[in-house]
Amino acid sequence: MRYVQLRAFHFVATCGGFSRAAEALCLTQPAISDQVRKLEDEYDVLLFNRQKKQVTLTDFGKKLLEITHRMFDIEHQAQELLSESRALGAGTLRIMADSAQHLHPILGPFRKRYPGVFISVGTGNTAEIVDKLCSYEADVGILGEIPKSREFNVVKLSSTPIIAFAAIGNRLSNLKSISLQDLARQPLVLREKGSKTRQKLEEIAIAAGITFKPSIEAVGREAIREIVASGAGIGIVSEAEFGHDERLFKIPISGCEPLMDEALICLKERSKGNLVSAFMKMARDQSAAEAP
Repeated sequence: MRYVQLRAFHFVATCGGFSRAAEALCLTQPAISDQVRKLEDEYDVLLFNRQKKQVTLTDFGKKLLEITHRMFDIEHQAQELLSESRALGAGTLRIMADSAQHLHPILGPFRKRYPGVFISVGTGNTAEIVDKLCSYEADVGILGEIPKSREFNVVKLSSTPIIAFAAIGNRLSNLKSISLQDLARQPLVLREKGSKTRQKLEEIAIAAGITFKPSIEAVGREAIREIVASGAGIGIVSEAEFGHDERLFKIPISGCEPLMDEALICLKERSKGNLVSAFMKMARDQSAAEAP
């Protein structure tokens, strides 16, 4: 087994095909195919299902990919450690967040201290963020739940109530609050089932013998905001994520205290990378400074 063979396998798996892997590694497709074939022949294993133009991982290939993800991430961390200018003066930090609003207090100071770092921000629900972190497609994540079952380093950012919200002009605009029972009778516009905000509020409702049945289900917080702003129904969101929108007003939920804990997380095995470590430390210091 040679390094070049594992590298060829890893890039085919992560790039989605032999041609793309060859392009990423600046090699020819036959060279990449030959390296993967030699690896398969030497250990008498099948790493890819090759059907027409589609290439998919076998079960054995998926297990090997979990190892090469760690292998090449450690290589990347070694490169960062050996080159301080690349680690903190340049490089890329990939962030996945359930709401970009939770990044605002950290991004400004981080950019000021490390102006040469390129920051990539993606959004998704909690399940998507955890998957991206575990597959090494993101470096840090911000989500509405503190994970318990995986090996993460965690910085708690905030704890805020879940609220309902509606479009200006809605008949609920004169309410100071709304109960779970009354909320369940409204035309609800809810996020996909992977949303922790939705999951947490539904769990509280079920415990009270109430079932929420959405009239509209959509993917992503911005989609929900636009649908609610059109007057199509009532949305729910963490108060910290409501922000300011002249088209909308918020309605506190009475009779319970549904709270969302927003947290910044990273895999423990990646926490010593210079960029990840610097970002987590800045968030930790800021959280401590804001604590009462």
